[in-house]
Amino acid sequence: MKRILIAGVSGAIGRALTEHLLDQYPDCSIVGLCRVPEEVREEVAHTQRLHLISWDAWDETSLDQVVRRLQDIFSPKEGLDTVIYTAGLLHSESMQPEKRLEDVGRQNIERSFRVNAFGFLGLVQALVPWLTHREFKRVVAISAKVGSISDNGMGGWYAYRGAKAALNMFVRNLSIELRRRNRSVACIALHPGTTATPLSEPFQRSLAQLTVHSPRETATNLVKVISSLSEQDNGKFLSWDGAELPW
Repeated sequence: MKRILIAGVSGAIGRALTEHLLDQYPDCSIVGLCRVPEEVREEVAHTQRLHLISWDAWDETSLDQVVRRLQDIFSPKEGLDTVIYTAGLLHSESMQPEKRLEDVGRQNIERSFRVNAFGFLGLVQALVPWLTHREFKRVVAISAKVGSISDNGMGGWYAYRGAKAALNMFVRNLSIELRRRNRSVACIALHPGTTATPLSEPFQRSLAQLTVHSPRETATNLVKVISSLSEQDNGKFLSWDGAELPW
C-alpha cells in the first residue's frame, strides 16, 4: 500500500490507522480527509507523507475541494491503491441511539445516513478516476456488526443500524460495479470490533461484557486484514479478525 486515502482521519480509528500505516509502511503517502485538518496536523507524526484536505461527510459540496486538491497530490493516471472510509456517527449532543420506536426522529435518521452511508458512496463516486487501473485496488468501508440484518436480535438503534445496513448494501453494489471497471479490486465492509473511542464512551456499562480494543490495537487488527485482501474477498463483510460476517 503506497497511495492511500483515509476519510475521517480526525476520528479515533481513522487517526490510529493513519499513524500505524505511516509507521509500518515507510514508502506510503496518505491523503487524509477531515473537517479540521489543523487539529490532526498538530498531533500526527510523519506529516511530510500526510496530505490533509478539509472534508465533511455531511456536506456534499466539500467533495469538489477534495477532487481539486487530490489531483495535485496523486494524479488520476497514477491512481490510488487503497481507500478507507472511517467516518461514522452514532451520537452527538443532540442525538442519541434510539431505544424504542417513539425515540425515532427524521432529522437524526437523515443525519446518520448522510455520514455513515451516503458519505461513503459519494466519495467513491468522486474517486472513480483514481480507481480504474489494472493495479489491485482496496476499497474499505468501516462498518459495524450491528448493521447486519440477520445478526440483529436486540432491535433499537434505528438510525445507526439502518445507516450501517445501507452502507453494507452500497459496498455490495460497488463491489459488482467496480469490478466491471477494474477486474483487480476488493471492495469490502469491515467491522472494527469494539473500540474505546468517544463513539463508544457513553456505553461503558454495556461494554463491560465485551472485549474492548484500544484504537492502536484496532488499527493493527484492521491493517492486517486490509493488507491481506485479495480479489477473492471482493464484496465481503469481514470482521477485525478476518472472519466473514453475515449481511
